[in-house]
Amino acid sequence: MSETVISIENVSKKYTLRHKKNGEAYTTLRDVIARQAAAPFKAFAQKVSSKSRPNGSHPEGSGSSYSRNSVEEFWALKGVSLEIKQGDVIGFIGRNGAGKSTLLKILSRITEPTEGRITISGRVASLLEVGTGFHQELTGRENVYLNGAILGMSRAEIKAKFDEIVAFAAVEQFLDTPVKRYSSGMYVRLAFAVAAHLEPEILIVDEVLAVGDVEFQKKCLGKMQDVATSGRTVLFVSHNMQAISVLCNRGVFLRSGSVQYVGSAKETIDKYIDSYAQADGQHDNPDRRYGSGEYRYTLAAPEQPVYEGTDEKVINFEIERRGKLVGRMWLCALIRDAKGVVLAQYDSRLLGFWLEDSPRLKGQIRFTTPWLKPGSYRVDLSLGAAWTMDYWEGACSLTISPVLPYPTSAVPDASAHGLVFGDFSWEASDANDEFVSGGIVANSN
Repeated sequence: MSETVISIENVSKKYTLRHKKNGEAYTTLRDVIARQAAAPFKAFAQKVSSKSRPNGSHPEGSGSSYSRNSVEEFWALKGVSLEIKQGDVIGFIGRNGAGKSTLLKILSRITEPTEGRITISGRVASLLEVGTGFHQELTGRENVYLNGAILGMSRAEIKAKFDEIVAFAAVEQFLDTPVKRYSSGMYVRLAFAVAAHLEPEILIVDEVLAVGDVEFQKKCLGKMQDVATSGRTVLFVSHNMQAISVLCNRGVFLRSGSVQYVGSAKETIDKYIDSYAQADGQHDNPDRRYGSGEYRYTLAAPEQPVYEGTDEKVINFEIERRGKLVGRMWLCALIRDAKGVVLAQYDSRLLGFWLEDSPRLKGQIRFTTPWLKPGSYRVDLSLGAAWTMDYWEGACSLTISPVLPYPTSAVPDASAHGLVFGDFSWEASDANDEFVSGGIVANSN
């Protein structure tokens, strides 16, 4: 029986959020200095004025700035309990704000839990944020030694692996350049290379790999597979369900700071995807919506319940202004398959199409996707200006009618038949070169 290397017992993490009253300015350093200088004079004035009031009562509205601000408790994690065995490769999945990164930061000892207890057996290497542990003024070479020491490597160990680390990160040309001049991709390549070559008993990786290019992501996944197959433990956070299914043998589905499901990677992904269907109609479910909120979608629905593969698809939408004016806005729709893989992106900025400020807006997005297989697809909608104002995961679904002999996505082994259709033809002839059968085009216009 495998040894337990991480024990998480009823762990919770609370943050205190303070909200300013509407219209109240935020405090600057100049304000703080001015208040400190004026404090003795205000105290004397209040002492004098209190003697002239009955019972030393305070004037209305004289409370401290802290008392004027509302305070909210936010539980990023609540009652999380898990046991992780040696050699487990666990994928943590969940929507934005589910608590995945917070849990990994606690396991990496970056932050302390508010409640609960964690026991870890073995050396831990973490890659949670780009360039964590790097010194901006030091060169890449110097930061390899610094970061390796922070992660627990001896100088001799770093020296022995130095060439391998540099070759993996592909930063030889910039090795003696201060890392403050590195791009974010170079940063993450070097940071991952150091962490991965530490040969830790436990490797913790958040979704920082999205920063690197495609080739480097493949190298990272390959390296994590090497770590996993060597009997060490990997904790991996990602929104890429394909990477989770390939890399991980177990999965943990977090939702609103609590563990929703623990099981095999496939079962956990299925539970995560099913949660979208269960949340239909919950437009304000924080699991599915995020953004600054000046504008929000209030409606998203396909024009007809089922489409043929070659039909033009139409999704109707409505938008409402709920905050300040922002100027012109962009719109974007993502089409995802049953595993959450993005199959297509329709961004209005690519067409030069923008919306102008208005209390209420309505419109349509029209697109043709003759290559979609039969089944149901998820549509994510977003809108923004210079920032994202609303991102609505699972805003609606799109259903493509079945076409024999192809299975629908409801069939367990449907993925074995490919992700999409493509235009194709078959031709054949007999041994005498006489034509037998002609071209067949599937799902073409």
